[in-house]
Amino acid sequence: MLTANSILLTAAVFCASSFLANAQTTVARAIVFQAANFNGSEQLRQVGTLEFTQQASGGAVQIRGRLAGLPQGERGFHVHDKGDLGNMCNNAGDHFNPDKHDHAAPTDTARHVGDLGNINVGADGVVNIDLSDSVIQLNGRNSIIGRAIVVHEKRDDLGKGATDVSKKTGDAGARIACGVISIASESYLPVGGSAYTISASILMSFVSLIVIAYQQIC
Repeated sequence: MLTANSILLTAAVFCASSFLANAQTTVARAIVFQAANFNGSEQLRQVGTLEFTQQASGGAVQIRGRLAGLPQGERGFHVHDKGDLGNMCNNAGDHFNPDKHDHAAPTDTARHVGDLGNINVGADGVVNIDLSDSVIQLNGRNSIIGRAIVVHEKRDDLGKGATDVSKKTGDAGARIACGVISIASESYLPVGGSAYTISASILMSFVSLIVIAYQQIC
């Protein structure tokens, strides 16, 4: 038989679970530098900052930011496997590709997780980036946290070329800028409310206290 206490307990657990599952927002950032040897003997030049936002686990990741001082034209734009910017960004390794697919366009079903296509740099050397991708994630198997975002010297052919290089890198050429993607914050957004940061463990501890209180009463 349902009691007032059991109804309260069920409601509390349900609300907490729904809150955690649906309201978490994760933000990551990358400070992007011009490709360099990163040996400590040279002045590093920052070209911009990118922000990666995911409203809920499994949802699309929004990428926004501004890069400046780049060559005009379309430039390959990818997430690479390692967060190591040394040796002219080459230490970042290959495209992030846990499923071992061929290189492709962001809209293709089979692609590298890190395949983000091209960005279009203006005549002033500036590109304002605002794009969304549902394959990259900020947690889980496809997480890009700790990996590198890389800008290339040439246009990415999206794997449509007739060469082996096209199927691996889009024939996008050398790496001209890169940055490590790092977690910035995790917030919880109640419907109609303001964002605030809260630890999932704290919230679940609150639920545990309700459970203990219920057991004592009963």
